[in-house]
Amino acid sequence: MPGSPAPVALTHVHDDRVAVAWDGGAAGIVTLFEYVYRPRGPAFEGPKPYLHPVRTLAGEVVTTFRPHDHRWHKGIQMTIAHLSGQNFWGGNTYVHGEGYVPLAEVGRMDHVRWHALGTAIDGTAARLDHELDWIASTGERWISERRTWDLESVDPVGGWWSIRFRSTLTNVRGLDLELGSPTTHGRPMAGYGGLFWRGPRDFANPGATVLGPDGRTGAEMMGHAGRWLSFTGKHDGNDAVSTLLFINELDSFRYPTEWFVRTADTPLVSVAPVFFTPHVMAPGDSIRLHHRIVIADRGWDRERVEAFVNA
Repeated sequence: MPGSPAPVALTHVHDDRVAVAWDGGAAGIVTLFEYVYRPRGPAFEGPKPYLHPVRTLAGEVVTTFRPHDHRWHKGIQMTIAHLSGQNFWGGNTYVHGEGYVPLAEVGRMDHVRWHALGTAIDGTAARLDHELDWIASTGERWISERRTWDLESVDPVGGWWSIRFRSTLTNVRGLDLELGSPTTHGRPMAGYGGLFWRGPRDFANPGATVLGPDGRTGAEMMGHAGRWLSFTGKHDGNDAVSTLLFINELDSFRYPTEWFVRTADTPLVSVAPVFFTPHVMAPGDSIRLHHRIVIADRGWDRERVEAFVNA
């Protein structure tokens, strides 16, 4: 569903972050998101690039940063909780029979170089395309990633904008790499990993609505494979309502991907391709992820979501 042309602008703070703003005319300028590509923080939190803050066109913030219960949750990130003994999620690592324990085997993701960074000639879109290295706690380079964020649609009439995420992960370790989750390591229904969103605390129940394909709602989406999932939350302070729609694209690894979703206490969504089943990447092998996120003002019901996805 195409959006109406709208001007966007990009600001690059060298060696730190990129901010993308939308000029809403009389409505003012809104910074839609900041992409921190060289994060600073404790090694235990698994430093990696993240989007935060992310805002709706009305300026409502729909991400959170370092919540006190999970300091390693930072807006929207690419994550893998178990990678051949390394934790690229951050924080405590799940060990079967022991629970979550603080281990030293926490990796990081380092920005290497930009391949494209800018806006379209007509100022209606933006691209952030860069290369990253996944570095194990030993200092070894395990994965080379090519990641692209495309701000592709801004629709002020419909009250939404969308960003597309593409990632190609290539094993450069020289040995097999096994991608997994806490569930593949023994914890039931904890298959998080992949593209991950942590919402603001006021999006927790009550006030949260999760919808999915086939009439599914709420907890029915946990571990369910489907093309899309929508999460609607209510903001403190002004009772504004925002919706995030996460879409799996058909060419993404293990499409349709399973979903990890929570609404109580820790509102979050993870597009989790190794929820139940690990995947082994041989040396030189690659996998490709492809997802789209729509950030909308107001609550979207099932009819609105399905019309958008089908279009």
